[in-house]
Amino acid sequence: MDTPSSFQPLSDAEISALVDGQASGPERAALEARLAHDGAARERLAAWQAQREALRGLHGELLDEPLPPSLLEATRRVSDARQRGERWWRWGGLAAGVLLAFGAGWLAHGQWALPDDARPIARGPATTLPAFARDAALAHAVYSPEKRHPVEVAATEQEHLVQWLSRRTGRALKVPDLQPQGYALVGGRLLPGEAGARAQFMFQNAEGQRLTLYLGAVEPDSPAAPAGAGRETAFRFAPQGPVPAFYWVDQGFGYALSGPLSREALMALAEAVYRQI
Repeated sequence: MDTPSSFQPLSDAEISALVDGQASGPERAALEARLAHDGAARERLAAWQAQREALRGLHGELLDEPLPPSLLEATRRVSDARQRGERWWRWGGLAAGVLLAFGAGWLAHGQWALPDDARPIARGPATTLPAFARDAALAHAVYSPEKRHPVEVAATEQEHLVQWLSRRTGRALKVPDLQPQGYALVGGRLLPGEAGARAQFMFQNAEGQRLTLYLGAVEPDSPAAPAGAGRETAFRFAPQGPVPAFYWVDQGFGYALSGPLSREALMALAEAVYRQI
């Protein structure tokens, strides 16, 4: 078969679109036409498809396993917190609206303005636990205890992992390097969220202790959004979930670092993540 002079090798993102079934119609036809002239891309496509099927097969046996008690307890606590939040919105909505209107007027007069070069860091604990931080902590509680399947894509496929999650979350992602703090990347996975796909990166130290970085778009008006979502916000500490977490929002994108650490240790790691992403 002759190779066209205008042939462009397929990128990893384009191969990933074929694997995930995200390309359809004319776009898929165009990719498959180029694939016919790209032997290296065909090999990567076959390898990734085989990896996907292998992962599905590995998880099949888990469908019949009973839920661990720690997950059941975490689910109960999340359900209780959600019910309390719904009651608050029903009965406290009017008061909250008045408070927000007052705050907006106060801000309009510049009374609460912050310096443009300041990155606020909230040193006190948050008074509420937004759904975004709660979801991050729950995802940590679900996957961090796993021995065989803690991640969907391992750190050995980091380039593919980052490209795949970047495309699905709609933002170019970067995995922070936490090796100086003693934590190596285990891998990551794709998770659902109220405002679209979310990603989780998992890290582990020499003692087997694990951290997870949970990130994704946050709609400003969603109950999941931390206060001030849509702009840069202060670090907030959430101690009341299944595990402690620090979370923040930067330009409509939420980040939450979760792990069974002290507030001070988790804060230092969250600042290391913030500086790199």
